[in-house]
Amino acid sequence: MRILVVEDEEAIAEGLKFNFEQEGYEVVVAPDGQLALTVLKECGRDGFDLIVLDLMLPGLSGYEVLRELRQDNVLIPVLVLSARTLSEDKILAFDLGSDQYMTKPFALRELLSRVKSLIDRRQAIVMAAANAPATPLEGTAAPIIPIENKPEPKFQFGKVTVNFQTFQVHVGDRVHSLTTLELELLKYFIEHEGEVLSRTRILNHVWDEHAEVTTRTIDNFVLRLRKLIEPDTSKPSHILSVRGTGYRFVATPSPQADAAEDFVE
Repeated sequence: MRILVVEDEEAIAEGLKFNFEQEGYEVVVAPDGQLALTVLKECGRDGFDLIVLDLMLPGLSGYEVLRELRQDNVLIPVLVLSARTLSEDKILAFDLGSDQYMTKPFALRELLSRVKSLIDRRQAIVMAAANAPATPLEGTAAPIIPIENKPEPKFQFGKVTVNFQTFQVHVGDRVHSLTTLELELLKYFIEHEGEVLSRTRILNHVWDEHAEVTTRTIDNFVLRLRKLIEPDTSKPSHILSVRGTGYRFVATPSPQADAAEDFVE
């Protein structure tokens, strides 16, 4: 497993490198944002299993690095490690595609736990998708035939097809790549179709128990998913808001029933 540490403070970078290597990871350090992007480009989209990213970097900031990664559909999990503690900083990082956010100073054991959790989660998703049967998931609106007998577990609803193996969402002729947490959240909605899910429940089941996130983070992620899958984000038909509670996912909307039960916040 390989980790890219993007950190300009040499003492912190070397400390992270030493401790990650003690855990058996291979580590590459980039002292600035531009070099980090260069390294990632040279190593390819699957060259690393995790990126530990500082925000206050010389030249290209961590925010800019994160924005460029996600715009280029690089889906490597990103753990932001920053001295910035304001909620606005965390919200922006999550909006740009960060998977987790930790503030400095940090507890080493907690950091190692989060690193392991992010890497294990992504590996588990990839392995589960690769080993799953080629038949469509229950609730699929139409059968999907695997190409060349290669299993590609998918879930289809409306004009949307979710491919859990490639971390992609196909909407008509458009293809969008999802981050690990975006896929996890959408997968959780699909697995609990029709259920009213509170924000607290979603937070406890999708995010790591140590994650420094709030229920507002869930709203931001839902907004991003809606932009990808909803025909009209102002009138969502699949990820419905339940006022004062959370959300409910519906694969096949029933306008009359949904309008009576759910309220868009």
